[in-house]
Amino acid sequence: MEKALGTEQPQDATSPRARFGAEMRRLRESARLSQSALGVRLRCTQTQVSRLEKGLRTPQPDQAEILDQVFGLSDKEYFVGLYRRILSNPGGPIWWMDWLEEIEPRATVLRSWDPLLVPGLLQTEGYARYLLSREPRIGPEEVEERTRARLRRRSVLERGDPPLVLALFDEGVLRRRIGTDQEMREQLAFLLEAAERPNVTVQVVNPECVSGLLGTFMIAELPDREPDVVYADSPAQGLVSADPNVVYDVWIRYESIRAWAYPENVSLKMIKDVMDQWT
Repeated sequence: MEKALGTEQPQDATSPRARFGAEMRRLRESARLSQSALGVRLRCTQTQVSRLEKGLRTPQPDQAEILDQVFGLSDKEYFVGLYRRILSNPGGPIWWMDWLEEIEPRATVLRSWDPLLVPGLLQTEGYARYLLSREPRIGPEEVEERTRARLRRRSVLERGDPPLVLALFDEGVLRRRIGTDQEMREQLAFLLEAAERPNVTVQVVNPECVSGLLGTFMIAELPDREPDVVYADSPAQGLVSADPNVVYDVWIRYESIRAWAYPENVSLKMIKDVMDQWT
């Protein structure tokens, strides 16, 4: 998560994603295509093409197919094959790595909704470790690795120009035991501490809000007029999408949920009152 500090780190040249990017650049330059011209065919911006070539962005499956068409490699499925290698060794779920590596660190605004848990970006170490340790078929080493990765997400809050974070979660989250009483108390105390930041707003949502029961999601606003991107969770596979229709639907749901949120001063008092009960 070094990119969360605002710098783009070079990728491992042996990684499948770096190989995909290097081949894309080699063939583009051989064909004397500019990044902008290739971006038109891939239906993305010149900046996104640049990030693909540097291995800083995970390609979409249709982009692999388009590249094979552009460079006359459809019979060999060359880029499709390279994309499959990325899928076979992504270093984590490919949809979630897209969000962690590319979207969240660059966001100017992050809006989140969670009906069951404290949002991952605001979880304490004890809370996160307990959650992850209860995942099916997970070993101690993976628990520690994933806990560290989750805590590294907080670095977006420490950067020089941190995003505006607007966190909504169901009132039941305050009373759902995750770990020990002490860990719950520490978690709620951290929410109060985070809310003291001028860029962080924490609001509790009335549990009678049924429009939020479909699941967790986040909305990221990006710089330079890039389109909004949403992340929606599910037990099997989450979704990261900039599709305008998907983004619009998530925005509508977010506004519906926000209408049921208590004002921040009321929310923080609720958190403080419940925190005192975890003894």
